[in-house]
Amino acid sequence: MHHVTLPARKQAGVCLHLASLPGEYGIGEIGATARFFIDALTAMQQKVWQFLPVGPTGYGNSPYQPLSTFAGNELLIDIANLVELGLVQPREAQLLQTLPLDYVDYAQLIPLKNQLLESTAAAFSQRASTQLKAELDRFVGANDRLWLHDYALYRVLKARHGERSWLDWAPEFAHSDPAALKAVEANSGPELNQVRILQFLFARQWAELHSYAASRGILLFGDLPIYIAMDSADAWAHPELLLTDKTGEPTAVAGVPPDYFSADGQLWGNPLYDWPYHASTGFAWWVARLRHACSMADMVRIDHFRGFESYWAVPADAANARTGRWEQGPGDALFDAVRAALGDLPIVAEDLGIITAAVDQLRDRQGIPGMRVLQFDIAAEEFSPEAIPENCVCYTGTHDNDTTVGWFNGGNGSMQSAEEIALMQQRVLELTGGSAATIHTDLIRLAFDSPARLAIAPMQDYLGLGSSARLNQPGTASNNWRWRLLPGQLTPAVLDSIGAMTARAGRNATGI
Repeated sequence: MHHVTLPARKQAGVCLHLASLPGEYGIGEIGATARFFIDALTAMQQKVWQFLPVGPTGYGNSPYQPLSTFAGNELLIDIANLVELGLVQPREAQLLQTLPLDYVDYAQLIPLKNQLLESTAAAFSQRASTQLKAELDRFVGANDRLWLHDYALYRVLKARHGERSWLDWAPEFAHSDPAALKAVEANSGPELNQVRILQFLFARQWAELHSYAASRGILLFGDLPIYIAMDSADAWAHPELLLTDKTGEPTAVAGVPPDYFSADGQLWGNPLYDWPYHASTGFAWWVARLRHACSMADMVRIDHFRGFESYWAVPADAANARTGRWEQGPGDALFDAVRAALGDLPIVAEDLGIITAAVDQLRDRQGIPGMRVLQFDIAAEEFSPEAIPENCVCYTGTHDNDTTVGWFNGGNGSMQSAEEIALMQQRVLELTGGSAATIHTDLIRLAFDSPARLAIAPMQDYLGLGSSARLNQPGTASNNWRWRLLPGQLTPAVLDSIGAMTARAGRNATGI
């Protein structure tokens, strides 16, 4: 069974988190700065923009622990567009514009931007045009029953409880007592509407960005975390989706077993799915989730694909992931149900980590492309670039890796000894035929020359940046997700040289 996710001929792309975009309002946005980046991609002769999840972030700003699987991150809303629409007065936006472009003190920034967004939503009914109000009504009508109503209620109650997790709310709210929720709906109409208005503005701007990308021939490549956060609107409103006890606490949580990188494994702490329940509904929630993800992007990466074949379940009270055990995932049944409902979907499997033959077989039976990451693969004795399969996406590194320059130089968080690093460097230089000074372009060239139909590098690798530009270090809770691209970094010379390298490899986006 084979369906086509990847472009028909070899292409190249860039991975860049939306919050990493430059912009004058302190956090990358889905307005002019994102359109500028799409124009830069066309100048670089690239075809694909891969970004990280765009759901609303909570503690630690991780896009992989969003407060909702359906909602958009309000902080990515473009302020300049709100000024154009007459929803924000220019003077109201000035406070955010005084910050330097590389400013990433989110502790100060986020409250400022949230304040502006709240006052925008509060003034919407006075300032919005009749047409905009009609658009809002249509948006609410289309989404309220599926997720928007639950999300608005969750955000209002979360604010009332000092932004604490819903597990710490007053019991009648934590367990959705119907009378208690009715009372909130009756006396919190304006606040609930403000949440809906911001989601509408996000969705409206996103649709504009998506159609702009399409007009420039750029495919948007999204990202779907396999698990949802315990503290999310989904887990609160639909506890039946998850393995939880009567108090709502998870009985077992997600993670991965001990491996080369970590003696204790990784304890992610996300609640696990009640797969028999999902199967009994024909996987209706997953169908809705994937329909939504595929409406926002042209391709979608599913994080931790191996969890669909079997997943590591760790007792909820365990101190680390060692004591977990493998449990059977839904396998083909899920993907068959999704295909029956939605047809072939443009999904890519994030199949990194401990992958068994059974995981490979599930992916291949479903015709889903996998991933290859050169930073992981290149050190193996048997590695050869020619052996990379055609139906996959080949990366230099991902958002969880150090940059290629940082990695090559044994950068921060490296588990290797000086001797191991020296051996790895020697091997990499033999394979690329390049030099330490040009390692970032040499590794990109290796990915470009591989049989993979799509080759992607993080923006940091195209720019040859070191460890200080690393976006995320798994297992650490602070200083992640903060790197910003600066407007001056994408000079015409940089765009031209990347474009020439892409064309030389026959991956230029023309003639599709």
